[in-house]
Amino acid sequence: MSRIHIPTRKLGSTGLIVSHIGLGLAALGRPAYINLGRQRDFGSARSVAELERRCHEMLDAAYAAGIRYIDAARSYGMAEHFLGTWLKTRNPARDAITIGSKWGYSYTGSWQLDAPVHEVKDLSVETLRRQIVESRSLLGDRLHLYEIHSATIESNVLDNVDVLNELQRLRSSGLVIGLTVTGPNQADTIRHALRVGVDGVNPFQVVQATWNLLERSAGSALAEAHAIGWGVIVKEAMANGRLADRDVVAFAAALSQPWADVVLSGAVTPKQLERNVNAIASARDPDDWPDIAESPADYWRRRSALAWQ
Repeated sequence: MSRIHIPTRKLGSTGLIVSHIGLGLAALGRPAYINLGRQRDFGSARSVAELERRCHEMLDAAYAAGIRYIDAARSYGMAEHFLGTWLKTRNPARDAITIGSKWGYSYTGSWQLDAPVHEVKDLSVETLRRQIVESRSLLGDRLHLYEIHSATIESNVLDNVDVLNELQRLRSSGLVIGLTVTGPNQADTIRHALRVGVDGVNPFQVVQATWNLLERSAGSALAEAHAIGWGVIVKEAMANGRLADRDVVAFAAALSQPWADVVLSGAVTPKQLERNVNAIASARDPDDWPDIAESPADYWRRRSALAWQ
């Protein structure tokens, strides 16, 4: 693994310490996912034991490289479980890694590649209350950040008083609360979240959004969130593998954005992770990148058409 130094920083005004590159477990906790090239990377070896071994291998490589932020979710198959067993066997210092997870989707794929439905979305307060218990049972007090998974304007989750009150209660208990956004109206959802209040207090402190060379529409809203002290996490910098042929450039472009505290790597092999880490050396002016952006509508239409592999 490259010995390039990965800088650390505070995640907005939360006080959490994160590395500029994080490791996302979306592709490591379940046998099927929408990333292109998955058959090449995984082949047919996708048993629970094999995925746990691979996830541990990637967590070892990430930790050795200096990555100190790990991203999971309830819907990422057994990702939280795999992360939990890694923490128990490796036992890093409790303040050595910041861990974030998400609620709102449930994994329903039953470890089948051809499952008719791999995950189901439900942003109700009942799901929140159930899934925070599930996440804490696997991660304990090492869980630092809990996010709504894929909030949208249409879901109305940001106007659900019961959900907002429960999030505020969790924030009062010591958790940092955030949201992830998705779809062609990411910027609108972020700005809506910036205005949310529970008894005059906004429960959110962190936002995670898709930003890459093909889909840049959330950039201005992310800059606004960063300016008022929110932590900003970038997901899908490689556009689910669509930018794999220019991976260093794509990852460096995300790292170069001045509002990006963490850029998640979705690497599933140490070689892929090394290339993401090496992209730090290619970071430059945030506007000095190839102009290949698509319209948000076109980008998200193509993303929604990606098959689970």
